[in-house]
Amino acid sequence: MARIRHSAEQIINKLREAEVLLGQGMKVPEVTRQLGVTAQTYYRWRKEYGGLKTDQAKKLKDLERENARLKKLLANGGRSPICQTVSRALHASSGVSPVKRQSE
Repeated sequence: MARIRHSAEQIINKLREAEVLLGQGMKVPEVTRQLGVTAQTYYRWRKEYGGLKTDQAKKLKDLERENARLKKLLANGGRSPICQTVSRALHASSGVSPVKRQSE
C-alpha cells in the first residue's frame, strides 16, 4: 500500500469527518476504512490533533520545526554565541550549571 503524507489541515478535516460518522453510530474500524487510514493512524492523529483547529495545527508544526532546528544547532557543537546563550538558558532552567555538568 502506498504511503500518503497528510497535511495538518487534511488530518483535522478527516478527524472532523470521523467524529460525524462516529456520531451516526458507525464503529471505528468502519470509519477508518472509509477515511482510508488504519485504526492506529486514526488514534495517533486523534491524540496529536484532537481538539485543534487548522490554524493551531499550523502553529504547532511550525514550533516543532523550529524546536528541531534549535536542537540540531546545539547538537552540532553549539560554539556560536547564540548557541552558547541558548545553552546557558537551558542549563539555568534545569538548575545545573554547564561547569557542574561537564565535571560529572
